[in-house]
Amino acid sequence: MDKKVVFSGVQPSGGLTIGNYIGAIKNFVGLQEKYNCYYCIVDLHAITVPQIPKDLRKNTLEVLAIYLASGLDPEKCTLFIQSHVNAHAELTWVLNSISYMGQLNRMTQFKEKSKKSEENLNAALFTYPVLMASDILLYQTDFVPVGEDQKQHLELARDLAERFNNKYSETFKVPEPLIQEFGAKIMSLQEPENKMSKSDQNENGYILILDKPDAIRRKVKRAVTDSIGEVRYNDEQLGIKNLMNIYSVFSGDSIEEIENRYQGIGYGKFKEDVAEVVVQGLAPIQERYNDLMKNKDYLEKVYKEGSEKANYASMKTLRKVYKKVGFIQR
Repeated sequence: MDKKVVFSGVQPSGGLTIGNYIGAIKNFVGLQEKYNCYYCIVDLHAITVPQIPKDLRKNTLEVLAIYLASGLDPEKCTLFIQSHVNAHAELTWVLNSISYMGQLNRMTQFKEKSKKSEENLNAALFTYPVLMASDILLYQTDFVPVGEDQKQHLELARDLAERFNNKYSETFKVPEPLIQEFGAKIMSLQEPENKMSKSDQNENGYILILDKPDAIRRKVKRAVTDSIGEVRYNDEQLGIKNLMNIYSVFSGDSIEEIENRYQGIGYGKFKEDVAEVVVQGLAPIQERYNDLMKNKDYLEKVYKEGSEKANYASMKTLRKVYKKVGFIQR
């Protein structure tokens, strides 16, 4: 039987955090064993906000190296750069023609980003959920690993698939969400009610996958806690709850085991141990990453072979779409 298809992508817009690793990349590794996975570095999405060109190129290669260092295997999944597959931009134009302004205007992320980017309120920022829908639909995707903050965009992809199918006949699979129940959302170390983000102005709010051990220890030590003084997993202690999630993912221990281990022990020792499991967990990824970044020829081989596979798969869908909307065959 053919494997079900999974699609996901990560933006190359700066250093990736352990939130990106826990919420996305770590899960990608397991999925590649079970599904036919397309993992994309979404550089077209990245330019919805201002980018320095040389940094964008560097960040794109870094994301690819982190993918590989984390355990993604180009023999088991398709790794590629979004701008290397023309069908993403071409399908977006067609889907724009059936996307409603009102629906795009209600996108939560657009509302949030438009407040932060009033001086750069561009059309791409408004329509990038349509590009995201194209990313997904091109590969006849069955499942999309999403966090809560992306569910709205997946709903748009589903709406557009159904709208196109109803208008032109069955063309796209309608994708389903694949939601990781635990550890999908890692919060800021400084504001644990907010998601960890590399765009946080306070660098103590996030841990980067490539942070050095001393930086990790410093950031965890400064993490916001509370005055209760007990390591317990509840919504009254958001800072501790977040650190417990991080500890659990990197150590493999259950929340119950962590609670029992730190009964009657203060936050200082707990934070030290959280920092150490993160340092130890990231060490092999960082070592492999450093080796890969010295081997640009190999990285180029991976993304070129990946784009060939992605081009082949995506063009099968795009040809159907072009025929159905009435374009003359090339």
